[in-house]
Amino acid sequence: MPAQQSTLIPRQQALHHRGSEGERTPLHARLRPGAAAATVWYLRLQAVLNIVAVLSLPFREEVHEHNVGRFFTPYLATAGLVSAALALFLAVVMRRRKRAAWIFNMLLAGPLFALYVLALTQGAYRQHVFNWISTLLTGVFVAALLLGRKEFRAVGDRSNPKLALVVGACGVLVSGGIGTLLVDATNRVPGASPTDKIAYTLLRGVSVGPLADRIDTVDAPRWVDIIINVLMAATFLLVLYACFRAPRGRELLGEQDEQRLRALLARHGERDSLGYFALRRDKAVIWSPSGKAAITYRVVGGVTLASGDPIGDPEAWPGAIDEWLEEARRHAWTPAVMGAGEEAGTIYARHGLDALELGDEAIVEVADFSLEGRAMRVVRQAHNRVGRAGYTVRIRRHGDIPEAEMALLIEKADHWREGGGERGFSMALGRLGDPADEGCVMLECRDSEGEPRALLSFVPWGERGLSLDLMRRDRQCENGLMEFMVIELLLRARELGLERVSLNFAMFRAVFERGSRLGAGPVLRLWRSVLTFFSRWWQIESLYRANAKYRPVWEPRFLLFEKSGDIPRIGIASARAEGFLTVPSLPPLGRRHRRDAQGQPPAPHGKGS
Repeated sequence: MPAQQSTLIPRQQALHHRGSEGERTPLHARLRPGAAAATVWYLRLQAVLNIVAVLSLPFREEVHEHNVGRFFTPYLATAGLVSAALALFLAVVMRRRKRAAWIFNMLLAGPLFALYVLALTQGAYRQHVFNWISTLLTGVFVAALLLGRKEFRAVGDRSNPKLALVVGACGVLVSGGIGTLLVDATNRVPGASPTDKIAYTLLRGVSVGPLADRIDTVDAPRWVDIIINVLMAATFLLVLYACFRAPRGRELLGEQDEQRLRALLARHGERDSLGYFALRRDKAVIWSPSGKAAITYRVVGGVTLASGDPIGDPEAWPGAIDEWLEEARRHAWTPAVMGAGEEAGTIYARHGLDALELGDEAIVEVADFSLEGRAMRVVRQAHNRVGRAGYTVRIRRHGDIPEAEMALLIEKADHWREGGGERGFSMALGRLGDPADEGCVMLECRDSEGEPRALLSFVPWGERGLSLDLMRRDRQCENGLMEFMVIELLLRARELGLERVSLNFAMFRAVFERGSRLGAGPVLRLWRSVLTFFSRWWQIESLYRANAKYRPVWEPRFLLFEKSGDIPRIGIASARAEGFLTVPSLPPLGRRHRRDAQGQPPAPHGKGS
């Protein structure tokens, strides 16, 4: 990977240091990235200093002393939790080069710097050295903002201002109400009016210092002041999140885009077993300039999450990747790719992304599959046992299943799910029985009385392959139905014109395989033990074991990311997309631009769920 990434460095340096025709760019253009980074470090430093001031009484009193009378402190140095939260949050969004954050800082720091300069023209203020230092630091911050302004190009969501106002109003009412009640219950001075209590609460929300001490009719305990300040700080964080959150990518897959993707899959669909899953309708699509390739993605928690390989002609993949990365920079999204193949991963790496092997996809070559031999004895015995119990398998294309039968199968699939949450994103289609998916293949397993007991659904993988989408079974019936159905498909695959079948994805498969070998190192053995422990709750090792019995070819799949520090955020976004993690979200103020045919967001059916 380092060798692949290094090819990008000279080109980036050339773009920064040279203009067209080999001419050097102006000095201010070369200083812009450093100036933008300086504003981020200033905000980080102020966040740390404010937190230290809150925790350290002598330091806090020193700061408060310089905030009253004829002293003033640098921008955002108030020794309060609100200022610490504000500085920390602004540092995060400024690092993402959000234009709204730049404007916000200019509106606060610009007038403040002008006020400081005006104050220094007065003799009473310019006698104190610290005031000159505060003015200098604030001025340097404003100068860095002005110099680096063109670096802050990331746009926000149009609904952000409206949402921020709603969140701010509700937050102030709730936190102010709780704070006023606490002040009313603990005030040690009788006779305070409701106006004084509300004013005290709001001032304490800004700072725990002497700002509110001027209200003589209120004297609340220290712990009440801290609670009010914490509540207001939390409100500020929610307002800032609502104000600066990245756009959510509401332009989902449209009918015209879906038809264009299907045309690309008809020509290039055999390249990637996950290609058909690009047709999920909770994804958006971005095209290469030539229109010969596309990347489908979903925005989750500020992460633009693509899956599988790009769709279309590999020669056009770089153009689609460039467009996708440019959109990510424009919206301050974190780019990531789940489940990319080795060829696509290499091309993504040339565009500055790094790779981490996630696991392996189990692919069975029909020509090489056989139940003969000692290694297949257990599988063969299980297949014969289920067959003797009277179970049969019927294989049909979705388009050949009558509507009433399909409705029954969908009802059974939902019932067999037993109320659990749907899972799947990168390796699941997200719908069952849609008329547009008539080329998908359904396997129905029925008992001796003709009742459906299990089903498998596969999506097309080119013209001669299938990729597993959905697995469901009645848990009250015979064990081994899934193995029985997979073997029946493999044994009858040639009749269907199939050459290969993609089964489940085995996460960290290499760890289980290599960690059990003789001579495995202590780190690998420890890692295998950790994964084995967590396999009690998640199907990690069991998926590997369940697919290894078919003696498949293991194809590695990779996670692509831009920075190592983004991996935790990408992991959370992936867990949310796949359905493993559900977090509460703010209600949308605008309408979504695309829905599925029933008018509701599609419910995903996880691969292997």
